[in-house]
Amino acid sequence: MFYMEQEARETPSAGAREAGDMTDVAVFDLESYVNVELDMKEDNGTPKVGHNVSATSKALFQDEEEDQDESESDGDDDGSSTDHFNTEKTVTRLQRCEHQKGVNSSLPDTFQTSHLLFYERFKAYQDYVLGDCKPSEVKAFTADYLEKVLEPSDWLAQWSTDVFDVLVEVRDVDFKNLKACVELVLPLQCDSRGCELNEEAMKSLLDATQHKVHLQELQVVYDESGDFDQTALALEHLRFFYKHIWRLWDEEDEDDDFDYFVRCVEPRLRLYYDILEGRVPAGLVAEYQSLLENCSQCFKQFSLVRSSLSTDSDSELDNVSMVEGLKLYDQLEMLKRKLHIIENPLLRYVLGCKGNNRQQCVQSRGMRASGMKVVHVVTVSCTNFQLQSLLSDRLQPLGSSEDTRIQFHTDPVAAVDSCHQGDVVIILPGIYNVSSTIFLPDSISIEGFGPPDEVVIEKKNKDGSFVESTGADVTLSNIKLIQHDAIEGILCVRQGTLNMENCVLQCETTGVIVRTSAQLTMKMCDLYGSKGAGVEIYPGSVCSLVGNGIHHCKDGILIKDFADELDVMPSITMENNVIHNNEGYGVIVVKPNNGEQHRVPLDRCEEDPAAPTSSGNSADVQPESVENNGTDRGVATASSRKLQLSRQLSRNKEWCCSQAVQDMVDRQIFVSLQGNQFRRNNKGDFGTFFY
Repeated sequence: MFYMEQEARETPSAGAREAGDMTDVAVFDLESYVNVELDMKEDNGTPKVGHNVSATSKALFQDEEEDQDESESDGDDDGSSTDHFNTEKTVTRLQRCEHQKGVNSSLPDTFQTSHLLFYERFKAYQDYVLGDCKPSEVKAFTADYLEKVLEPSDWLAQWSTDVFDVLVEVRDVDFKNLKACVELVLPLQCDSRGCELNEEAMKSLLDATQHKVHLQELQVVYDESGDFDQTALALEHLRFFYKHIWRLWDEEDEDDDFDYFVRCVEPRLRLYYDILEGRVPAGLVAEYQSLLENCSQCFKQFSLVRSSLSTDSDSELDNVSMVEGLKLYDQLEMLKRKLHIIENPLLRYVLGCKGNNRQQCVQSRGMRASGMKVVHVVTVSCTNFQLQSLLSDRLQPLGSSEDTRIQFHTDPVAAVDSCHQGDVVIILPGIYNVSSTIFLPDSISIEGFGPPDEVVIEKKNKDGSFVESTGADVTLSNIKLIQHDAIEGILCVRQGTLNMENCVLQCETTGVIVRTSAQLTMKMCDLYGSKGAGVEIYPGSVCSLVGNGIHHCKDGILIKDFADELDVMPSITMENNVIHNNEGYGVIVVKPNNGEQHRVPLDRCEEDPAAPTSSGNSADVQPESVENNGTDRGVATASSRKLQLSRQLSRNKEWCCSQAVQDMVDRQIFVSLQGNQFRRNNKGDFGTFFY
């Protein structure tokens, strides 16, 4: 579970810095958390300028061997072995972590270390704690780091558990087992939760543990001298690592020969700060935490079954346990794979996440009991001409029946929330600001009364996606959607059918998502600005894209092919679209890695890459009719479709050698593919990503 404090977001942009920049950072900016003073003077007593070094820098770079190095360097005539810190006297100060107002506590204050920034933890784990160790070496590397920076004895700490906090004195440190030998500080200073603890009870508890407690349960008592800053920071790194980074099953990996920091620590650390700074959808955070809990329980069950097996026994009981163990192992591997997908930033983007919780609660309202239908008109104000045009062009034809009523609204969300099946929402020209998701659980029609650039709906907060459609037959037309500061997509068709025509979608994160079993028809729309894919198409969905512009996104169209889990391929029609100026591919397929390479690039021809390419002429690519019946007829139809698509794609010289295109043909993803144009897509027009 993640422990996240709002105060840690005082410098929100710092957590988002690229990993490449992290490796060059030698001096950290901790002005919000650390006060640093260097009393370094010239011979004449004038202070030097430009020598501020943070407390974290000193804590990370300085070790117990400094005195020895200094003596050695004094003996060197050339001075080549002089340590960086040997010529300077640095006095550091970490902030004090005071008790909350209104909390009565007998315990002294501790150091404030929980607000470290991303790059500070990144640098510490990469260069000083873990380095390039393997999973099996993590504990040894950690113990070695602690032995260099931790005070070995005679310091006060707060021993903190879920039940109590008590003041103790550290007498010795067992670095190998990451434990400390402690004694109670008398008179007893203790805060308990839900129970009463006295000196005798605490002594009995320590006797039972042989006076040894885990180092990560200790928080160093604040000391103004600065002598214990390194110890406080080292324990913070240890505590954070075992709470948010380390997993029980990390040592169980059969392939132990890999860099643990690169594969596990960095992605998990980035995910923690992405969640902390609100860059991960709430639905995905909940899913991740649930997966972590399930994986931990499964691992414990698997370990219990494994330990109960006897290597020399062939009894029936052991055979049953073996079968149970194999099932648990398969389940554990599946959960670990899902966790890896969420922890990896790229896979998190290409494979998507669950929707928000509120969407699950929005149910279809169905028809009104009276059978009446309502036309909802949305406007803040309008001119006489607009009102007359509205009456003559839309309201009179729609309201000719006696069982039709007209309601006026100033907010599009309120209008949609009032709808029942069969209602119509007409939005007059204007700019409408909304703060919540627009849910479409019923078969309704939403249309802008005018061109889309004049009927604008803007959403400016991070709460959920912009539009969620689950209705059986929803229509959206003549509207411009503008997304700001979002962490979820602009439109998601979760189930049912959405028909969208003549709309403009200015995206912030992902564009349009078509989930499994959902259907999207998108005609004459303009979609741009997505930091993910313009259109994401899931297996088992039906997607028709006709006459659209999809441009200036990370990828144009992303097709998710999970053939190892689902048998139904997406069914896609692409006709007369212009897909251009995307950062990645025009069309990319995401599929499981079955021993193939991780990315299949396109081989560009000698032609100008900026020149437009077409997916074929205007000839229809529907399969020719076949006379045979039954199975032969199905096979012939499939073969005919594959042959037609192959011929069509091979007309373009640039695509003829593309494994990605051939793969799409073999998978029979496209129902129709004709008249499309591709221009200036940075990585190519078609590609495949293996995960």
